[in-house]
Amino acid sequence: MAFRSFLRSMHITEELMPRLLALRGHHTAGALRNIDERRRALKSLRTALRRHEEALLTALHADMRKPRFEGYLADVALVHSELDHILAHLDTWTRPQHPPTPLSLQPARSTLLLEPLGVVLIIAPWNYPAQLVLNPLIAALAAGNCAVVKPSNETPHTAAVVERILAEALPQEVLVVQGPGMLVGERLITPFRFDHIFFTGSPAVGRQIMALAAPHLTPVTLELGGKSPTIVDRRADVERAADRITWGKFFNAGQTCIAPDHVLVHSAVQERFLAAMKRAVLRYYGSDPQQSPFYARLVNDKRFNIVQGYLQEGTALVGGTCDAGDRYIAPTVLTDVPHDAVCMQEEIFGPVLPVLPWTEREEVLAQVARNPHPLAAYIFSSDRGAQRYFSERIAFGGGCINHCMLHFGHTEMPFGGVGTSGMGRYHGRQGLLQFSNHKNLVQASTLIEHGLQQPPYSSWKERVLRWVVG
Repeated sequence: MAFRSFLRSMHITEELMPRLLALRGHHTAGALRNIDERRRALKSLRTALRRHEEALLTALHADMRKPRFEGYLADVALVHSELDHILAHLDTWTRPQHPPTPLSLQPARSTLLLEPLGVVLIIAPWNYPAQLVLNPLIAALAAGNCAVVKPSNETPHTAAVVERILAEALPQEVLVVQGPGMLVGERLITPFRFDHIFFTGSPAVGRQIMALAAPHLTPVTLELGGKSPTIVDRRADVERAADRITWGKFFNAGQTCIAPDHVLVHSAVQERFLAAMKRAVLRYYGSDPQQSPFYARLVNDKRFNIVQGYLQEGTALVGGTCDAGDRYIAPTVLTDVPHDAVCMQEEIFGPVLPVLPWTEREEVLAQVARNPHPLAAYIFSSDRGAQRYFSERIAFGGGCINHCMLHFGHTEMPFGGVGTSGMGRYHGRQGLLQFSNHKNLVQASTLIEHGLQQPPYSSWKERVLRWVVG
């Protein structure tokens, strides 16, 4: 099947259906069922990504003024890391497993097989518009699936380069669909039963995706978001905490689903922490961050207007300025923020960081409980008791102690949310498992028939059964 891209059309379903059916037929015919074919596809993707790397970095800058280093780190390097890790372990992870067979089922041999699901749909967001397309796709290909990919239309330059990469690398295994998000999503999901849907985005859109998938009973993986708290204890290394939180919050101008959303700092170290953050912002971005080549922009006017509204909800200790024409909002640290402020109820997803004081640990738990489950949480403390207290009592998808966002780049660690911040996990082996059917077989012997399960039943059979099963 030739690779195609389709733009928005009032007849998108009619245009796409023959290609979707052809993709289904390509999978049914055995595409990527063989491990060697999966390895070939992954290596081809790696080669194409390297060939188009400069174009991709240029596109990221055109869409979001994303600094070259941040673009390479988050949208290129993490993809190479995922590719290399999966290629190194693909044979081992896909090998049939033979778990022990319990005595009650003997004589028999047990086998667990991982098989492709079929044709999967990957819907990607705009904040990391290459990586959040390619990393789920890598997992899907490693599991032997064909895929339909929907890049974000909010970052059109990057979407075009991603399309070229996939056209070159995977002309038969991947169909790319361009266009506005939910319009395309509805016209894909409603008429065609995908075998899995992988969506990264907001909880609100995640609910819509689930509703669209429900009539077909299509399983979904949802990578969503939430208000990720950052807790600074009185026994934290305050300078280091400020440096690392400043980096994590203002990376990509705060447009990261696992960015520190707000800081809850112990009142005993609040002044020191705020002073250290002020120094860190100056050191990273200079006295005029708008002129810094290391600071991104808001993706569009809608996002700019939402984040700009948060600037009035506290006192700007750092930043507080903006430029609508440049979609620029300065790295901003807000103090004196009421607990019921809008920015304390919505995921900020931008370069505004409310800082609120606390004295008793229960205050932190109460503040976190005001909102649904966060995707991430970050705990800064040298006190292992405090680390354990907060990590055990707060439900979140993943996080760090004494740093921010590092867990996302760990190829051996499953990534995902909990509750309203998402369902399902991926990265590394977990991604392959997410896109696989776990088929189990018990092969019974035909040489022996003990007859224990079969009528006529008797007291001695029951005694044997009780002994076997314990």
